[in-house]
Amino acid sequence: MNLPNKITLTRIFLIPVFTVIFFLTVIPYNYFIACLIFIVAACTDFIDGHIARKYNLVTNLGKFLDPIADKVLVSTALICMLVKPEILLVMWAAEWVMIVSGICVAVILARELIVSGFRMVAASTGLVLAADKVGKVKTTFQDIAIAMLLAGANFFGLVTVSKVFNVIGLVCLAVATVLTIWSGVGYIVKNKKVFSAPATKGQSAAKEDEEKEGDAVSESK
Repeated sequence: MNLPNKITLTRIFLIPVFTVIFFLTVIPYNYFIACLIFIVAACTDFIDGHIARKYNLVTNLGKFLDPIADKVLVSTALICMLVKPEILLVMWAAEWVMIVSGICVAVILARELIVSGFRMVAASTGLVLAADKVGKVKTTFQDIAIAMLLAGANFFGLVTVSKVFNVIGLVCLAVATVLTIWSGVGYIVKNKKVFSAPATKGQSAAKEDEEKEGDAVSESK
């Protein structure tokens, strides 16, 4: 296993550490500590990709692990924050904040599932889809939003600073959601050829086998 893959695995291993620290409220400033862990984990995304490209260390294992690590890290952080209202209600202790935040998280998670499924279909037809630049900007805003919201949950008792961080986090979350919709729709529209691409030979054979099995079952009945 090369260095970039080890760094990616480190990011995956940091996810349960982040979750444990996040929910250990007996630890002073646990949200801020969780914020630091998240920042470290998010930075490894840039580091492993940079090293892999610079030193030609790109592997299939890395292609498999890297997007999973990114999505699980962000999804875990967003879901965890939703179950702790005090993180989101620092500036405005209103129900609409929770509702809007919940919608934003749902949209972000839905986009990741849809695009992941779309990439699977593309891969099954032999098409390789390039990463979307808007998607990268979206990820940056997601990371900033999560870091700011965690830091603003209780920034060493400084209420004003906590509120500023909270507002920045909520605004970045809203921007990330808009970019999520934009990048998701644009990604599919730009690569709509996937839907008209013919099935590969392996797919055709598998489909024929399924049809034969279905015919055999029908005849036995």
